[in-house]
Amino acid sequence: MTELRQRVAREPDAPPEDKELESEAKVDGETASDSESRVDTASLPPSADDTPEVLNRALSNLSSRWKNWWVRGILTLAMIAFFFIIIYLGPMVLMMIVMCVQIKCFHEIITIGYNVYHSYDLPWFRTLSWYFLLCVNYFFYGETVTDYFFTLVQREEPLRILSKYHRFISFTLYLTGFCMFVLSLVKKHYRLQFYMFGWTHVTLLIVVTQSHLVIHNLFEGMIWFIVPISCVICNDIMAYMFGFFFGRTPLIKLSPKKTWEGFIGGCFATVVFGLLLSYVMSGYRCFVCPVEYNNDTNSFTVDCEPSDLFRLQEYNIPGVIQSVIGWKTVRMYPFQIHSIALSTFASLIGPFGGFFASGFKRAFKIKDFANTIPGHGGIMDRFDCQYLMATFVNVYIASFIRGPNPSKLVQQFLTLRPDQQLHIFNTLKSHLIDKGMLTAAPEDE
Repeated sequence: MTELRQRVAREPDAPPEDKELESEAKVDGETASDSESRVDTASLPPSADDTPEVLNRALSNLSSRWKNWWVRGILTLAMIAFFFIIIYLGPMVLMMIVMCVQIKCFHEIITIGYNVYHSYDLPWFRTLSWYFLLCVNYFFYGETVTDYFFTLVQREEPLRILSKYHRFISFTLYLTGFCMFVLSLVKKHYRLQFYMFGWTHVTLLIVVTQSHLVIHNLFEGMIWFIVPISCVICNDIMAYMFGFFFGRTPLIKLSPKKTWEGFIGGCFATVVFGLLLSYVMSGYRCFVCPVEYNNDTNSFTVDCEPSDLFRLQEYNIPGVIQSVIGWKTVRMYPFQIHSIALSTFASLIGPFGGFFASGFKRAFKIKDFANTIPGHGGIMDRFDCQYLMATFVNVYIASFIRGPNPSKLVQQFLTLRPDQQLHIFNTLKSHLIDKGMLTAAPEDE
């Protein structure tokens, strides 16, 4: 308070608005610089040793470096086994897992903001944060359901109404939360409340938007979900292994343990892994077919005639490489070529999601987002690169893979009025006759 009075005395020419804010700061007992210094020096509770007691006893004779290596390795294998199990359970379970991961990541980031800014007395902060999460999920996933399961939505009256007015309902829900936030503003907490309002919305942008794109990728076929995620996991593991055994040259100051040796070794291993995994998965319909709703059986199906992208083709090998390996041609799936782009992104750009997360944690002087997974930190610590990868895959599919979907066009066509359907039919017929693809009937001439 003494510092605050001295600052006010040294700034007699402050404009009226600033004086108002300063007088409020006197009431709050805090200025902007005080708040910033409080954030800079804020410390979350130190992370406790969350390693299972069984592992602690088994690895008690090892140095901390090797103990951490074994803990991370054992827990990584357990997570990979869990990943295989949920893949076996099918796309619907995968979607539920993505939703659970999204909620947990949101909880971890919001909790950090809650503790760092000492937001314990902010009215309605946690309630509004979770309310906004609900609103944003309703908006995004409502759009997805309408887009991918159009027939089901049109058949059920309640779903049809919700689909027709979806955006208006979404806007109304968000507007309600916005008004609740404004009504919750308290004079002594204005600045902190707006800090946390911004914190919540940035968290929603990072977490919910990206998880929504993950679901979109999954609908295109499980291969577009599994290969990118597996490439990021492979890069993370192999970069750690190469860095652990061969790392000497620091890569970036944000993550002092990252090395160039780990970065380059992880990149090479990930590209090879992506090619092999893509080859194996491209031969199975359950992985390459999009998730669709079957109107006859009233169930979700993953069955189709694989597109050319997932059919073996013969490619000529460049002459320079022919002289080395002795092969003139190679048979591979076109998707494997796309997998090179996916694995390269996972290796070169994906790690920047991790660097971003490291910068975030350094900014608030915390080691991990949480201590959910022993040796790995929180769920967000494991998915910081995955979210960046999800955006790239979605953009890649939209730019280079996806074309117009005839089945969706037919579904929408069937919901039109008979006169509209007839108009479209005549227009399409005339177009095909002009193109020479249909012969005009005598009565049409």
